[in-house]
Amino acid sequence: MEKNGYGPDKRLKVKVTTRDLPFYRDPAVLLIDQLKEVYFDGELETVDTTAYFPKIRRKDFTVGLNLQTSGPDPDSLFDIFYGCGSSLNWDGYCNPEVDRLIEQVSIEADRERRKQLAWTIERKLAEDYARPIIFYSRGATCWQPYVKGLTLMVNSIYAGNRREDIWLDK
Repeated sequence: MEKNGYGPDKRLKVKVTTRDLPFYRDPAVLLIDQLKEVYFDGELETVDTTAYFPKIRRKDFTVGLNLQTSGPDPDSLFDIFYGCGSSLNWDGYCNPEVDRLIEQVSIEADRERRKQLAWTIERKLAEDYARPIIFYSRGATCWQPYVKGLTLMVNSIYAGNRREDIWLDK
């Protein structure tokens, strides 16, 4: 920022656009606070949900904070949000090298190698100034011991939830 003429006495003003829901606003407020460290003065712009996605699709924002679905393994979001031509790749980011890495992480069975590949992808996305991942939230699923037949997946709280296989032993 300093190379571009910004600093403690000259700050860049930006609007941070997000949906007007608490679980969107809270991370946006945290982002605005963090941006202060690098000479940005952020203003929170909350948008009603019905207008938010059309606004994002029109690219009618300067900084937009959106939540993406994922599990503890980011594999499921890489292709859909960063793959060339993907329907939710709103920025139009496209890098064939990243596409190759996304395919690699999807087929890699070794958990540690998958983690290394994921960090490589994130580092490349940062270097390319692609839409940054600010943080991964934690999600959990719990159930009572009398719920039988439920298989929880390691990469998503949504995958593998086949209710026809679940029964109550009570």
